[in-house]
Amino acid sequence: MVLTEKERVLEVWQNADAVCFDVDSTVIREEGLDHLAAYLGKGEAVAALTRAAMGGGMTFRTSLQKRMDLCKPSLAQVESFVDKSGFTLTDGIQEIVEALHERGTHVYMVSGGFSHLIEPIADQLHIPHENIFCNVMQFDERGNYIGFDLNQPTSRAGGKPAVVQQLIDRHGYKNVVMVGDGATDLEASPPAHAFIGFGGNCVRSRVEAEAPLFVMDFGELLEVL
Repeated sequence: MVLTEKERVLEVWQNADAVCFDVDSTVIREEGLDHLAAYLGKGEAVAALTRAAMGGGMTFRTSLQKRMDLCKPSLAQVESFVDKSGFTLTDGIQEIVEALHERGTHVYMVSGGFSHLIEPIADQLHIPHENIFCNVMQFDERGNYIGFDLNQPTSRAGGKPAVVQQLIDRHGYKNVVMVGDGATDLEASPPAHAFIGFGGNCVRSRVEAEAPLFVMDFGELLEVL
């Protein structure tokens, strides 16, 4: 019997040896950098650049540089933001991650966001920091923002597919699933063996149209594990 593409994706999901989750608008309800920018009083300007990047109006790296140059957060401001504001986990994500961990599936966070913002989220989900692939802010000795690490694959277009391929090469995974809301997540499959689009926080029209499986609720995925 020939499987439909949706059935094939569900089969990979049920047999996943590794799952890579996007973070912004997937693991958490917010767009991390937009949320930080709002805390710094730069919300509208940065959100406009985020929309331009999501719509393909500029390269990911250009958009990231422009947004960070607008924010220029000090280390103290970032730490204060994480402590006082933070993020909201998407409904169902804790249960999904727990279920994956229980069955021995490796869980990764692959994001265009920043480690200072993502590591506390990973801690809530008991995902080790070595399983986070994201961008890294750079500060001088006084804690002033001076840029971000351009050597991280997630700082450029095509970064997420590069990370997934690296994981496959390193661990020999046979069933890797990428889950996310954005075009950069969609583009990570291949090399990911399956892609699941998530629209529970934000529906991206391209992802909804092109994802072989698109869900609005993590409960849909938990049911078939």
